[in-house]
Amino acid sequence: MRWSISLRADGDRVMELAEIVELADAVAIHDGIASGMGTQSYSAQIVVEAPSSDEAVDKAIPIFEAAARTAGLPEWPVAWAESIADEEDLFE
Repeated sequence: MRWSISLRADGDRVMELAEIVELADAVAIHDGIASGMGTQSYSAQIVVEAPSSDEAVDKAIPIFEAAARTAGLPEWPVAWAESIADEEDLFE
């Protein structure tokens, strides 16, 4: 099943546009988008394949952390994660 996973890492400084653009580039391979400019956090929404919501989140966290490293972002802890099942999978 495909899951859309939203994740956020909170930190101690305001994120710049260029940093969020780098994160967006890093998550694009996972059908991802990024946000967080002007806040003390960065976020991404990515798509993963997994049998359950919990497993999808477990799979998404290291992908998110790796994307943040690739983007050169601070290694802040994941403060929030949420999963939503892909609508197409719900009706199969």
